[in-house]
Amino acid sequence: MTKRASHNSLITTPSRPLPESVAIVGAGTIGPDIGYYLKSALPGLELVLVDVDQAPLDRALERIEAYVEKGLARRKLTADQAAAVRQRLVPTLDYGRMADCDWVIEAATENLDLKRRIFSQVESVVRPDALITSNTSSLPASRIFADLEHKGRATVTHFFAPAFRNPAVEVIRWDAGDPEVLDYLRWLFCFTGKVPFVTTDALCFMLDRVFDNWCNDAALLLEHATAMEVDSAVGELVHAGPFFVLNLAHGNPIITETNTLQSSEEGEHYRPAPIFRSVDRWLTLGPGKTVDVDAETGALVRDRMLGVLFSQSVDILDQGIGTPADLDLGCKLALGFKKGPLELMGELGDDEVGRILSRFAEERPGMPLPRREISHYQGYLRHLLVDDVDGVKVLTMRRPQAMNALDDGVTDELLSVIREFEGNNDVAGFVITGYGPRAFCAGADISRFPSLLGDADASASFARDCSRLLVHLDAIQKPVVAAINGMALGGGLELALRCHGIVAVRDAWFQLPEVTLGIAPGIGAMSVPYRRWPAAAPVFHDMLRLARKLKAAEASELGIVDGLAEDHEALFALAVARVRELTGAVPTIPDAPVELGELPPVEPRNDFERSLDPQVIAIIEQAIGACAAAPTLAAALEVGYSAFGVSACTEAARERITAVVSGSR
Repeated sequence: MTKRASHNSLITTPSRPLPESVAIVGAGTIGPDIGYYLKSALPGLELVLVDVDQAPLDRALERIEAYVEKGLARRKLTADQAAAVRQRLVPTLDYGRMADCDWVIEAATENLDLKRRIFSQVESVVRPDALITSNTSSLPASRIFADLEHKGRATVTHFFAPAFRNPAVEVIRWDAGDPEVLDYLRWLFCFTGKVPFVTTDALCFMLDRVFDNWCNDAALLLEHATAMEVDSAVGELVHAGPFFVLNLAHGNPIITETNTLQSSEEGEHYRPAPIFRSVDRWLTLGPGKTVDVDAETGALVRDRMLGVLFSQSVDILDQGIGTPADLDLGCKLALGFKKGPLELMGELGDDEVGRILSRFAEERPGMPLPRREISHYQGYLRHLLVDDVDGVKVLTMRRPQAMNALDDGVTDELLSVIREFEGNNDVAGFVITGYGPRAFCAGADISRFPSLLGDADASASFARDCSRLLVHLDAIQKPVVAAINGMALGGGLELALRCHGIVAVRDAWFQLPEVTLGIAPGIGAMSVPYRRWPAAAPVFHDMLRLARKLKAAEASELGIVDGLAEDHEALFALAVARVRELTGAVPTIPDAPVELGELPPVEPRNDFERSLDPQVIAIIEQAIGACAAAPTLAAALEVGYSAFGVSACTEAARERITAVVSGSR
C-alpha cells in the first residue's frame, strides 16, 4: 500500500501502533472530556491525568464517572465498556508518572508562557519518541514548541467542546513537525471516530477564526439588537446562536483573549468588543427558541453575520490555512452551522454575496475581503475524497454527520469523478468506500421523502433519478469495487450491490431497513441481488421483508462478498487487488428473467418484525416476483421504481417517515 499521505486517513499505513498509555496535563473542563473520548475509543488504554492541584483531579474523575453513568442509563455503554473506562485511570500530581506514556496532551489555560513551561517539564520526563500535542485554540505550534529539543514529534491537536462527543479536531501542520506524526494523528483520530482537519500553523488556525469573529461581531451588534434578537435572527444559519454558545462554553474570556491576540498581529479591526470584559452571561434563549425581530433589525443582523462568516472564510482560503471542503464540513461539525459558508455562498449567488460583503466592508473597514472572483471559491468536491492507490482511484464518501448517507451531492460527485477518469488509460478502476470505521453508507438521505408521500408518480421519478449513478455502474467497462468499512444500509447497500466486486472488513454488516419506514427499496434491491446471486434468494427475502441483518462473513459464504479483511488497511489492499483481478473481465448483471418460485410466507421472529406493516410487505413481495419475471434488467428496475412509488402512498410510510424526520422515532 502507499506510504504517502492520503486524503482518506485510513488508507495510509500508520507509522506506529495505537497508544497504550496517554497523559493529559490539565484536569479542567476539556481535559477530562478528551480523556473520556480516548478511554471510550481505546479499551484498555491507561489514562494519566496530571494537574498541579488535587481538587481538579478529583473533579475530573467525578466528571468521567458521571459520563459513564449517563452512558449506562442511556444504553450507550455496555457494562463491559463502562468497566473498561473506569479501569487504568491514574490521577497524579507527579509529572514523572508520564515517563512511559506514548502520547502527552496538554489541555491547560490558553497562556503561552504557561504552556512552554509545561512542555519543558514534559520533555524532561517522557521518552524521545513520545508524541506531544497541545489543545490550544489559537497559539501557533511554532511558538508553543519553540524550546523543545525534539520538535518533530510535537504539534497542536485542537479539540472542540464537548470533546468526547464533537467529532471535529484540528491537527496542525508546521515547519518543524514531522509529516509522519501528522499522518499518524490523522489516522488515529479517524480510526477512533473523529474527523481530523489539517490546517497550517496560522494564528487561531481555521475554525476558531470563524467562531471567534462570528461571536465578536455578534457582540458588536448589541448597539443595534439584543442578544436574544441576534440569536433569533441567525437561527436559520446555526443550531444555536452565538450568545447561547458563549454561555455554554463560558467563552467571553476566550473571545477577549484570542481576538486581542489577532488584533495585535493582524489589525485593529479584530479588536474584541469591550462588552466582553463586563458581562459574565448573556440573556438569551436556547436552540430553536426565538423572539420576534423586526424586519430592519433582522436584515441588519443577518447581513452582518453573513458578512463576517464570508469574510473569514475567503480569508482562510486565500491564505491557504485550510481546504474548502474541510472549512465547510468543519463549520457544520465543530461550530453547529446548518450549512457550510461556501455552500451558503453558492446558494445565495455571486451578486447577493457581493452585496453582503460590500455592506460588511462599509460597516467593518479593514476586515478581509475576497482576493479573487467570488465564483472562484466554488467548484470543489464537498463530500468526496479522491485518492490514487497504485493506479486505482479510491473514492471516499465523507458525510460523517450522516454516516455517509447518500444525497444528490454525493451521488453527483461520485458520478462526475467516475466519468472524469473512466476513459483514462492510467486508471485501472475504482474503489468506493465510506469515511471512518463505522459506516460505508447509512442509506439515502430521507429529508426529501416527506414531500413525496402520497404521490406515486413523483416518488417513482425520485427513485429513478436516484439510480443515475447505479445505472452508470451497470454499463461501465472499468471495474468498480465496494470496500465496505462498516455498516451498509438501504441505498448504501444498493450502491454496493451494483459494484462489480465487494470486499468488507470482517465485522461489517448489511441491512435493507426500508420496510421499517413503510416503503419498498427503490433503486434495485428487489431485482439486482436475485439476478446476481440467485442461490441466496431466501436471505434476500428476509432482508427485504423483515429488515434482517446480514453479517459480512455470512455474505462471504454466500458469494456476495468476494473477500474479508481483518482491518481497514488490509481492506483497501484487498479492494485494489480485486480491481486488478476484474480488469478486462468486468461482470455484468444478468439481463434475463430469474426463476424464484413462490415466495415462502413471512415468519416473524420477534415483536419488532411482527410490527412491520403487512401492506408494505405485500407490495415488496409482489415487486420481487415481478422483477424476477421481467424480461430485462431495465424492465426489472422500472418495476422497483414503481413499487417504491406505490409504497410511498401507504399510511405506514406517512406515519413512519414523518416520525423519523421529526425526530420522534
